Amino acid sequence: MYIIEVNSGFRKKVVISPVEEADFKILSNKRYFFEWGVLKQTSSVFKLLIEGEDDILGVMALIDYPEEKRIEIKLLANSIDNQGKNKKYDRIAGCMIAFACRLSKAKYRGYACVSLVPKTELIQYYIRKYHMVNAGWQLYLEGEQLNNILKEYLI
Repeated sequence: MYIIEVNSGFRKKVVISPVEEADFKILSNKRYFFEWGVLKQTSSVFKLLIEGEDDILGVMALIDYPEEKRIEIKLLANSIDNQGKNKKYDRIAGCMIAFACRLSKAKYRGYACVSLVPKTELIQYYIRKYHMVNAGWQLYLEGEQLNNILKEYLI
């Protein structure tokens, strides 16, 4: 799994792992647009780092719904310096979505599904960029679309 440094085009290997208790102190609203500590009781929270480095570039909260064979991305955020036209790295969100897809696929196999409730202004972006399917108030990936995300981002 890798991200791309926008200025140089270089690929950098990344790892996604559970957020540790000490990480919640630095996952502030100022850099990650949310106080992530409030989610640790209801969600599994993960961080994306460049392999061998400590800077958290992306954060994602997941909720597993076993009765629906679905994992919901409750919240997903790139660090402020990795958003918009002047971002430092590309593919952060895609890698995190693919990670959620891999977890769902491992647990639910052929029934795997990943969903999220996007901000209104991001609906078309998620559909275009990640080929998510519109299901009304949620977008989701399953079947071929889910497998395509795995192929694209988990190289």
